[in-house]
Amino acid sequence: MKEIMMGNEAVARGAWEGGLHVATAYPGTPSSEILESLSHYPEIYSEWCTNEKVALEVATGVSFAGGRALVAMKHVGLNVAADPLFSLSYIGATGGIVIVTCDDPSMHSSQNEQDNRHYAISAKIPLLEPSDSEEARIFTKLALKMSEDFDTPVLLRLTTRISHTRSVVNLGEREAVPVKGYKKDFKKRVILPVNARKLHSKVEERTKKLKEFANNFEWNRIEEESSKVGIVTDSISYQYVKEVFPEASVLKLSMPWPFPDKLVRRFASSVDRLLCIEENDPFIESQIRQLSIPVVGKDKVPMVLELNPTRVAKSFGKEFGYPVSVDIKDLPPRPPALCPGCPHTGFFYIASKLKLIVTGDIGCYTLGALPPLNAIDTCVEMGASIGNAYGIQLALTKLGDENLKKKVVAVIGDSTFFHSGITGLINTYYNHGFGTVVILDNYSTAMTGHQGHPGVGKTLMGTPGRKVELTSLIKGIGIQNVYTVNAYDLDKIKEALKREIERDDLSVVIIRSPCALIEDFEKKPYYHVDENKCTSCSLCLKLGCPAISMGDNYAIIDKYLCTGCSLCSQVCPFEAIVQKEEK
Repeated sequence: MKEIMMGNEAVARGAWEGGLHVATAYPGTPSSEILESLSHYPEIYSEWCTNEKVALEVATGVSFAGGRALVAMKHVGLNVAADPLFSLSYIGATGGIVIVTCDDPSMHSSQNEQDNRHYAISAKIPLLEPSDSEEARIFTKLALKMSEDFDTPVLLRLTTRISHTRSVVNLGEREAVPVKGYKKDFKKRVILPVNARKLHSKVEERTKKLKEFANNFEWNRIEEESSKVGIVTDSISYQYVKEVFPEASVLKLSMPWPFPDKLVRRFASSVDRLLCIEENDPFIESQIRQLSIPVVGKDKVPMVLELNPTRVAKSFGKEFGYPVSVDIKDLPPRPPALCPGCPHTGFFYIASKLKLIVTGDIGCYTLGALPPLNAIDTCVEMGASIGNAYGIQLALTKLGDENLKKKVVAVIGDSTFFHSGITGLINTYYNHGFGTVVILDNYSTAMTGHQGHPGVGKTLMGTPGRKVELTSLIKGIGIQNVYTVNAYDLDKIKEALKREIERDDLSVVIIRSPCALIEDFEKKPYYHVDENKCTSCSLCLKLGCPAISMGDNYAIIDKYLCTGCSLCSQVCPFEAIVQKEEK
């Protein structure tokens, strides 16, 4: 039986077929659909965790008890989970454990373009890379078995194009794999220095065995064509190579680490000229060069952004495909924007008017940094906003600029706060820091598809979870100044911010309303513009709402986009924006 699946769906299918028992993750594009798909298999327990580190720790515990586990995350999520990852490499696997990293070349939804293949070398764990959905299914099953056979976690790396591209998958049956059960093993799982020293030696021996395995791995395959040119490639780049260079011999590396040196030497010796085509870093190329084999790679192939057939062909001066009739540089830019009715808009509008220094965070609210709001000054990584704000205040204290110091406000979303904002808030409180932290609570992990989190109280499996109430949590830290404001009341938001930035203490303002795209959002009658009252002052455009545009003589509101949030009506000084009465 066959089915067309996204790569992420195929990973879930392969995990199910491979007898997986537990799956964990924190949602992040392009990886989110893996756990969402796994939640439809009743034999597998799946859950969203508060962050990627916790997700890997839970999966590790499953492995300790002899269960098969999978943890999924986007590439930057593996940075959060790196601490347990490196320890787990020494500990190994009782039950099979697979770490899925979904990298994002071209940064479609990410803050960097890091290449997580390097984690395999650093952590000394095997790396598998599928080049289509069918391989994603097969390699997930293989990874679970490899993990147990070699006593190691396995890194399964997808990229955005593999995760979100659909191709044909051959459906198999589920393998019945019993949970082995827990057995105490002090020398394996308690990595005190006395144990870790011995475990490191085992890791090095394991790497030698894995290298031999890679050299004979059936999915590291040579496809012989002309001997004039040979191309070493991996992942989605393989598909581009086959399109652009059908005449070339190809070495497809599905397990590029431990590096299959013997296989590469044999392939290189069979061709006149060796090329290496891969996205982002010269991961494979560098290892070929360490074998003293001449190779053409990143001196031709771009290091930045994702590849495609046209870019690959252009790198080698080869014509491919049809000429582009319109240069993308000639097209008008379409920057992303907050959705119509977004509950974050009001805060950013007021923050901009008050000229606050706003340290931002990762979420759809990061779009508050863009025109016309221009309300976010920094964005580093998940949970950084609170620590960044405290650090700026420390520096301004040294400078003696008390007035500017009070202008610093940290903003963070509800899901991101649970992910990694709590520790920053505790640190600020502990060290007598002061200032204002704003939590934008829209009842959702909105940016990645409206997944749940501890503040929502709904689990991935669809069952009620225990809801963590933000105000109680924050007051439990010891912070007494905690206030909740309606996200659509501009006067109340302004009042709260002006009051709290003057306070000589730490305070938290929770600006709350459901995301406009979730079921709990109550859409109200739309607003329209009274053309006789509108003066074309454009103040309503400063909200950045996609439903509002300017006509020849007055503003226009698209009734099909308007959610009835009322923000535009509140900012209009001429009372020209009124709600359409339902008949």
